[in-house]
Parts: sequence; C-alpha cells; structure tokens
Amino acid sequence: MATDTDTGTASAEGFGEVSRVRGIIFEYLSLGASVLGIFALAVLLVYVTIDAFDLTNASPEWLLTYFLTLVVPFLAFCLYSANDRELTRRAAGVLGGGLVAVAVVFTAIEAFVTQIPRLSWQLAYLFVVVFPLTGYVTYVGSSGRVGGVGFGLVGRLIGGTAIGLALAVLFLVFDARLWFLAYTLGIVPALASYAYGRFRERPGASTAAVPVGIVGVLVAVFLRPVIDTYPTTAFIYLWTLAIPIAAAGALVVGARGSRTEAIAAGGVPLALATVVGLFGGILGLGVGGPNALLVIAVAGVPTAVYLQRVVDAGDGVIGLGLPVLLVVGALVGALVVEAFGFPAPDPWIDGSFITEAPSRTPADAGLYPAIVGSVIIIAMVAVLSFLLGVGTSVFLEEYTANSGIVGALTRLLQINIANLAAIPSVVYGLLGLGLFANLLGLGYGTAVTVSLTLSLLILPITIISAQEAIRSVPDDLRRGSDAMGATRWQTTKNVVLPEAFPGILTGTILALGRAIGETAPLIMVGAATTVFSAPNSLFDKYSAMPMQIYAWAGFPQADFRYGVVAAGVITLLIILVGMNGTAILLRNRAERGT
Repeated sequence: MATDTDTGTASAEGFGEVSRVRGIIFEYLSLGASVLGIFALAVLLVYVTIDAFDLTNASPEWLLTYFLTLVVPFLAFCLYSANDRELTRRAAGVLGGGLVAVAVVFTAIEAFVTQIPRLSWQLAYLFVVVFPLTGYVTYVGSSGRVGGVGFGLVGRLIGGTAIGLALAVLFLVFDARLWFLAYTLGIVPALASYAYGRFRERPGASTAAVPVGIVGVLVAVFLRPVIDTYPTTAFIYLWTLAIPIAAAGALVVGARGSRTEAIAAGGVPLALATVVGLFGGILGLGVGGPNALLVIAVAGVPTAVYLQRVVDAGDGVIGLGLPVLLVVGALVGALVVEAFGFPAPDPWIDGSFITEAPSRTPADAGLYPAIVGSVIIIAMVAVLSFLLGVGTSVFLEEYTANSGIVGALTRLLQINIANLAAIPSVVYGLLGLGLFANLLGLGYGTAVTVSLTLSLLILPITIISAQEAIRSVPDDLRRGSDAMGATRWQTTKNVVLPEAFPGILTGTILALGRAIGETAPLIMVGAATTVFSAPNSLFDKYSAMPMQIYAWAGFPQADFRYGVVAAGVITLLIILVGMNGTAILLRNRAERGT
C-alpha cells in the first residue's frame, strides 16, 4: 500500500510539474504573440506618422527645439501634478538612459546589420522613449488634482471645438431653415409647457409637452415650403443653438453659484460668439460667420462653466495654465526655429489638406469633401444603430417570454443575430445595393443608402453588446422596482437602462469604430471614390475617408502613395479617436452617476 501511495504521489507531482510547464509555455507564447502584434502595429503607425508629417526632413535642431519648449514643460507639468519624487527620478532616468541606449543600438544596427529607411536615431528616440514615457506620465499626472483640472480644461476646449465643427458639417446637408421652424414652433413651446407644468405643479401641462412638440414639428414641415423669408444662418444658429446652450450653462452655474457668476458663465461666451459670428468680418477680426459663432458657443459655454466650478472649489487652480503652457511652448519653438533657420519638415497635414478638395497634384490634394461625407454618414449610423440596437435588445431581454413558442422564436432570433455578426461586410454591401439602392430607390452612393447599409452591418454587434449590458443588471434591482409598484416600462426606463448604459456605450463605440473604417460596403452601394465638393443634401453623391484613401493609394505618384495617403490615415485615426474619446467620457460619467 505504501508503495502504491508513493507511486501515486510521484505521478501526481509529475503531472503537476508537466501542467505547470505547459502553463508557463502558454503564458510566454501568449505574451510573445501580443508583443509581436503590438510591435508590428507600432512600426506601421510610426512610419505612417513620419510620412504624414514629413519628419524625415526634420533636422535634429528642429526636434531638439520643440522637445525643450513643448515636451519638457509638459512633462514637468504632469510630474508636478503627480507629486511623486520617485516617478520624477525614473522619468529623468528613462529620458537620459533611453537617449544613450537608442543612439548606441540604432548606430550599431545601421553599422553592422542594415540601414533603416526614413528613420534617424533622433526619431527613434522620439517614438521609442519620449512618446511612451509622455503617455505614461500623462496618465499618472491626470490622476492628480492639478493635472485633472488642466486636462479637463483642454478636453473641453478641444471637444467643444470638434462638436461645433461637426454640427456645422451636419448643417451642410440638413435644412437649417426647417430646423429654425421646428425649434421655434415645436421645441420651444414643448419646453415651455413642460417647465410650466413642472414649476406650477400642473401635471397636465408637462404631459402635453410631447404632443405640443410633435404638432409644432409637423406644422414646421408644412410651413417650410410656404414661407419665403428667413433669418440669416448666423441668426438661426444664434437663436436655436447659442442662446439655449448659454442658458443651460447659466442654469448649471446658478444652481451652485451666485447669479452674477451664472450670468457671466452664459453671457460672456454668448456675447463673444455673437460679436465674432455676426460682426467678425465687419470688424476685421479675420474670422467670423455662422461656423465661428457655433464653435465659440459650443466650446465657450462648457469651458466657462468648468472654470467657474474649478475656481469656486479653489483646488488645483494652477492646472488651468496647461493650455497657456502648450500654446506658449509651441509659439516659442516656432520663434526659435524661425530665428535660427533650422530646417523644418513640410507636413502633408495642414490647413489646406483639411479644407480643400482632392486634386491630381499631391501638394494640392485635400480631404474636405470626404471628411464631410464621413461625419454625416457616421452621425446617421450612430443614431440609427443606437436606437434600433438598444430598442431590439430591450425588447428581447425585458419583454419576450423565456418559454413556449415565443421563447423558441426568441432563441432562434438571437442565434441568427449572433450569426449575422460574423457575415463579411461585402455581403451587407450587396444587401444595401439590392434593398436600399435598387428596391427602395434611395440612390447609389447617397448618404441614406450608405448609412442604412452600415447600420445593418454593425446592428448585430450593437444588439449583442446591449443585451450583455442589460443582462448584467442584477435582478434584485428589477424586483425592488416591481415591489414599489413600478410598471415594466418604468423599471426598464428608470432602473435597467441607467445601469446598463455604460456597457451599451462600450458596444456602440466598438461598432462605430468598425463602421467608420469600412470600404467594401461603400464600394458595393456605389459610393464615389472621389468627389470634389461637399454634399448639399442627403441624396447627393457621397464619398468617405476610407474611399478617398483607397483612391489615392492607386495613384502612380510616390507622393500620393506615401505622403497623401499617410496624411489621410492619420486624419481618419484622429477623427476616430476623437469620436471614441467623446463616447468614453460619456460612458465614464454615466458610470460615476454624474
């Protein structure tokens, strides 16, 4: 018996040792695969960035100047916010030791192995050491109060500007005059009815807000072709967007501050937007017009509200100097480069690339019509896929039966939804071509056809992710709501959806990230590879950034295949990251319940 026991113990130990070895091997293989994939992606992005910004022609003096005037002060700000001496020592060690290590390794590779194209050891140091260190220090510094305040201000300035520009792009195809009538005759009376019922304790008035709004919108649609005289676009933006945004900002500040602060938070940005938007050209300011009014209002009011909150709290106020630090650093760097005549790169991404139409000449090529097309298409896709996806997931999870014929049909439907998520995108392109373009006659390559096709493409992903988020809500919350006498709809609206909202947004972010980069469905439904003017309606011929990049890649000139294509890729990535960043911020705020 003793022998049997000893043998069994030895066998168990041997089996355990083999299992541990296999586990270690699997762990390191997984780590190696991950590192290899990240390294390959990083190399691709490095070369795309070098081509887009023409960093190959950047002199070492130019790189050193901006490193000292822009990167070093930014790192110092983040380290000050982190308030960690050990982190500061490690960061200084990485910067100094990394400089020596990269220079030695890079020189050795080029001397004994092979030449590395379009890359110098200074650029390698920038991408291998400075960028990762800056990202890490930024993450740590943003967790401090000073860094949180600074990055919050920068985020509101950049995010508000991006949202304002996106709204301006959307109004290129959506009728601003119809919006003016709908807002004046529908939204304003509905809000007035709701506010009257809320503050005067008249439930009937609050209930009537929705019907009043619907009737007003229908009247606006009827009157749009009848009325010939309308205010200018700038006045429409002022009345329908700038004034409501300023009023909302004033109400937010008024709830926690004085009346003077509330008036300043809403009134100062509104006044600035009005002066620049309506009279900028007359006053010789160099900027003006409806778009400037919209951008200043959308970016200025949230910024003013944020400034009031930070100043009122009195904690981390020094972080408000971060935008000034960045602007001054960039200006000082430009002055030094100009004064000493350091050779500077000629980036493909500049103002003309963003605002001009495509051209047969690489130096004159622009992405503006494709940017407009992508923004309009992805906005429509976001609305359609979110409403249909969330509505379908709520119905499947909260309203369908789990047993019987209905339960069997529900399970069959869910299996098919899961299968649809794996269908190649070109199949959805064929579906959009046959259903929307041919059968329904919505046109080839129009925004409506493209948006509906891409919405179908990502709808299964949106539904599945929303279902998982709804399933994660504990049943105890539902039962508690039911015990308090809430109806199923009240439970869904007030309990389930708020809890599931962060998960729903996560799935929507991933789905939209796939939609914005798709090319095959656009080709199948007849989207243009190149258009030379921004669309004026939803039924014009549309292009999108992936289509335009695809067209440039086929041009014979090397400047197109490298510089212009790289600039288009970076622009697409910036818009994608900005869109995802906005959604992530909304998700995080929903998770915090603020």
